[in-house]
This record gives sequence, structure tokens and C-alpha cells, in this order.
Amino acid sequence: MNCTIRRRPATPYDGGMPDARIQLLDRALIQSLIERASRSPRLRTNHNFHAGMEDNPHRFLNVMLRGTYVAPHRHRDPPKPESFLVLEGELAFFTFDDGGRIATTHVLGRDAMGIDIPPGVWHTLAVLTPHAVCYEVKPGPYSAANDKDFAPWAPREGDPGVAAYLGWLIVEAGKTNSPPST
Repeated sequence: MNCTIRRRPATPYDGGMPDARIQLLDRALIQSLIERASRSPRLRTNHNFHAGMEDNPHRFLNVMLRGTYVAPHRHRDPPKPESFLVLEGELAFFTFDDGGRIATTHVLGRDAMGIDIPPGVWHTLAVLTPHAVCYEVKPGPYSAANDKDFAPWAPREGDPGVAAYLGWLIVEAGKTNSPPST
């Protein structure tokens, strides 16, 4: 069966929020974000659905290319849970104990579609396919000064040890049940 989908511009929703807009998550948006991530030195980009940093909750697409590094961190003060849903691609999602040992590894996009973690859990991820597209939700507001508590036992973004650490994570992800798809 062949379906035709008509695209319309963002539409205001008159539900008591005059600035609210309906936003589609479509192939064109994802492709534009993949292209934007490929031009980013960090090999990733976000697309926020929330209007501002004070909004609650924060809802966004996180488009990441293989090779991006997200330093292990937790959200403890203020405590914030997080949910990740993989829409495209595969990534290894790691949790750690306080000493930096891997507690769990889940391949999202293959073994599970997503994960929800409570506040205070050390975590990071590694992209296993050329790109991964995640829909993420976490409480707002966002403040760079206290959003993340970075792990003292892992390199920070830009440190010389990042490539080796990310390589180790990918090797550990390979120890899960099935190989990544191509």
C-alpha cells in the first residue's frame, strides 16, 4: 500500500500555550541533523523540542556519529533521571560503579530500544554504527554549571586519553551477545 504524507509547516497549538508548536520527527529532520553532526568537531548535535533551558522536561534528539565521546557522568545535584530511546542506529550504553568498573552494558537499537536510568548513575555511551539517533528526555532546567558530575576516573572530552578509553569501551561492547549490524 502506498501512502502519501502531506507536510505542513509547524502549527500553533492553542492549548493555553501561545508559543507551542507541533514539531515532526521526520526523515528530513534526521538527515539534516546527521549532516550538521558531521560538520561538528564533537561529531554530534542536539535538536531541542523544548523552547528554553528553563523548561521542564527537556526533550531532544541527540544525533551522534561513530567516534564521538561523551565523558562518563551522572546527574546527582540536582538529581535527574534520564530516558534514552534509539530511533536509528546502535550504541552501547554503559553504567559504572563508583570506582569506574563497568556495571552494565546494553546495546541500544539492537538488544533493547531504550533505557531509563535513575539519578546519580554513572553512565556514558559509544556509537557502534556510522550514526545513532536518540530521543532523550530529562528534567529541566538545564544549567551547565551543575548539569553533570564528571567521573574522576575517566578522561574528559579533549584529553589525550580519550581515543584509548573510547576504544576500550567499544571492545567491551563487543563482548555482548551479538555483533553490531552494519
